[in-house]
Amino acid sequence: MKTRSIVFSFFLSLFVLCSFPVFSEVKLPVILGDNMVLQQQTQAAIWGKASPHKSVRVTTSWDKKSYTTHSDVNGNWKLKVQTPVAGGPYEISLSDGKELIIKNVLIGEVWVCSGQSNMEMPVKGFNSEPVIGSNEAIATSSGKNIRFITITRETSLEPRDDFKGVWLECEPQNVAEFSATGYFFGEMLYRALNVPIGLICSSWGGTRIEPWISENGLSDFDWVQLPDKNAQSGVNAQTPTVLFNAMINPMLGYGIRGAIWYQGESNREEPDRYEKLMPRLVENWRKEWNIGDFSFYYAQIAPYDYRGGLNSAYLREAQQKSSETIANGGMACLMDVGERYSIHPANKKAVGDRLAYLALAKTYGKKGFAHSGPVFKEMKVEGSVVKLYFDNVPNGLTSYGKELELFKVSGENKNFHQAKAVIWGKEVWLSSPYVSNPVAVRYAFDDFVVGDLFNTEGLPASSFRTDSW
Repeated sequence: MKTRSIVFSFFLSLFVLCSFPVFSEVKLPVILGDNMVLQQQTQAAIWGKASPHKSVRVTTSWDKKSYTTHSDVNGNWKLKVQTPVAGGPYEISLSDGKELIIKNVLIGEVWVCSGQSNMEMPVKGFNSEPVIGSNEAIATSSGKNIRFITITRETSLEPRDDFKGVWLECEPQNVAEFSATGYFFGEMLYRALNVPIGLICSSWGGTRIEPWISENGLSDFDWVQLPDKNAQSGVNAQTPTVLFNAMINPMLGYGIRGAIWYQGESNREEPDRYEKLMPRLVENWRKEWNIGDFSFYYAQIAPYDYRGGLNSAYLREAQQKSSETIANGGMACLMDVGERYSIHPANKKAVGDRLAYLALAKTYGKKGFAHSGPVFKEMKVEGSVVKLYFDNVPNGLTSYGKELELFKVSGENKNFHQAKAVIWGKEVWLSSPYVSNPVAVRYAFDDFVVGDLFNTEGLPASSFRTDSW
């Protein structure tokens, strides 16, 4: 009787196990979810967690193709899928025995948007700080194939494998809360390319550049103090590496076309160091992402009255110099949109559009329009007259009928005087009755100015100087 009871219990247990199999569902990081955009025509990375040593199958609806891999001892797995030309919506099925489906996936162009508060500033604006044209942009946003995700602010002393956020569709209530610079950038790409656009905003107001670079990227800068990873206090959003660890590292490898960056105000007192840190951030991200030298464009900080401290023109100069060393990159000049009493210029559409011009011309090969304002090339002195020459002025220079008021000239005594400036086609001629033998020129080299020199396509010249005093 006892033997029969044991046998019955064994077969009952076996029946229960067979009838109700236990499977662990695949877990995905936040960056991989419903409504996301995958980079078109690439080997797009898909990764996540499952039970250890488990077979994981991924099937893409656009071509019905399946890919299989195995999770490691910690349950981690990763593979790449071939994406088609832009289109959608599609689904991606994942299974380690129990199916998980990523829905409403678009294939298109994906860009990361990062920096400090001027990137973070939403389309609806900050409190008492508006964004020009925001109401119309929000009201007319419905139905566009633009998707975006905003990464939640977090810091970490160690690289993390996930963060917080959610992919959203392009609807007014969602657009209102997303980065204005990022949205206007993406909206122009959408209109010009006619493909879905994916935007990933990872930004934090008031932050320096050092927190956005990984430990590997900062290790050879002797002035950067890397944090103690066992620190129990003193860690904040300004601590080197902590924003990279928490807000960039979790999406490394995700297929992107490029990145846009708007930051620098918090580093304005150290232009010489920033000139080295800006190219390093680009180099660092490209190396850590490991998908090639993707495009990287950034906004030059706009003029603003900082009311003390080092003249911010030196930081703008550092950004201009950095742009000349970054391959597959470029800088959008904002000399004409700054505001004396607001560090957050309201004309965010100009910022997004100018970054988009760079991407359309240099990344996507579009032609017939300007993507840069005048860039100072050389100076020639003829007697008491200085002649300035510029690149990126195929159709000449303009001040839109206004007198040029921001040029200064100096002799060897280093005393600068306002110059009489006249546009002659593609050149600017300068003179001053107080400087008979000019040796140096400065343009708009102050904290707050409103730039008055443009190419005829309407893009402004950056502030610059010919001296190194």
